[in-house]
Amino acid sequence: MLLRHPSSLEHDTGDHPERAERVRAIDRAVAARPDLGWEARDSPAATDAQLTAVHPPAHVAGIRALSARGGGWIDGDTYCGPQSFAAAAHAAGGACALVDALLGEGRPAGAALHRPPGHHAEIDRAMGFCLFSTVAVAARHARDAHGLERVMVLDWDVHHGNGTEDVFRDSAEVLFVSIHESPLYPGTGPASEIGRGPGEGYTVNLPVPGGSGDAAFTSLVEHVALPLARAYRPQLLLVSAGYDAHADDPLAGCRVSDDGFATMTGSVRRLADELAVPLGLVLEGGYDVAALARCVVGSLEVLGAAQAPAAPAIDEHPLAQAARTRLAPHWPALA
Repeated sequence: MLLRHPSSLEHDTGDHPERAERVRAIDRAVAARPDLGWEARDSPAATDAQLTAVHPPAHVAGIRALSARGGGWIDGDTYCGPQSFAAAAHAAGGACALVDALLGEGRPAGAALHRPPGHHAEIDRAMGFCLFSTVAVAARHARDAHGLERVMVLDWDVHHGNGTEDVFRDSAEVLFVSIHESPLYPGTGPASEIGRGPGEGYTVNLPVPGGSGDAAFTSLVEHVALPLARAYRPQLLLVSAGYDAHADDPLAGCRVSDDGFATMTGSVRRLADELAVPLGLVLEGGYDVAALARCVVGSLEVLGAAQAPAAPAIDEHPLAQAARTRLAPHWPALA
C-alpha cells in the first residue's frame, strides 16, 4: 500500500532543496516499475484530533492561519505557503492511514510518500522544512486508535530526528532510534541523550561522522537497531526514511549508496518478518532527486517482494561495537 496525495505538489517552496520535484521524481520512478505491484491510495488529511495528540492546538491553529493568509517564512529554512497546511495535514494523515492499513487491514508493509517531511517539527515548533511531526503523529495514532503499547521508530535520515525525539523523550511507548551525521543540522542527537524519566533508555542516538557510508549505516541497523527491536518486541515498526545520507546528496556529507539503502531496508524487512509485525516507511529527506527516486524504488522493491532478501554478511563496524557497549546498561541483550 502506497499513500500519496496531490497536495504534496502544491506546497510551493520555490528554489529550495525541499521542493515538489522530489515527489514528482518518485512518482515517475514508481510509474516506470509497474512490476512492483503496489496499490496506491490517496491520503486523507489528518484530523485536528490526530494532530493535537502530538502538537498543542495553538501550533496547529498557527500553521493553519499562516497558510490561510498567504504564508511566509517560519525560519530561514522552513516555508509555509497557501497550500502548505493542506500538504502537511495530508502528509500526517497519510502516515496515519498507513498505520490503519497495516494494523486494521492486515497489510504487511507499506509506505507514505509525501512532503513536507516531518521529523524536525517539535511539539510546539515548526523547523527544518517540517510543519508537523508526521511519524510521531502516526505512532501516537497507532496507540490511540489501535491500542498499541510499543512502537519502534527507526530514523535513518542523515539529520537527527529532533522532533520525534521531542515528542517521545519521556515515554517508553515508542523506542526511537536515530542514525544521523554529527555535527550537522539541527545540532541535536548526541549519544548521551537517552530519554528522561520513564523514557530513559528508549531514545537511542547513533551519531556518525561525515564521510560514513554503507559499512557504518548498515552495521548500525543490523547490529544495534535489530537487537534493540528483538529486546523491545514492538507491535509496529515505522521507518523515518530519509535518503539524504546518500553520497550524491547536496545537504550532508555521508556516503551511503543505493545498495546501502536497499540493504538497510532488507534488514528491517527481515526483522518485521521475524517478529511478525507490520512495517511502514514514512518519507523524510533526500535532496538529490535522482538518487532519492532510485532509493525509494529500491526500498519498495524489497518491501514488496514475496520473500525478504537473504541476509548479507555485514561486519560489525566500530561505531556499532561502541554503541552496543554504551547501551548495554539499559539493554542487556546488546552486551
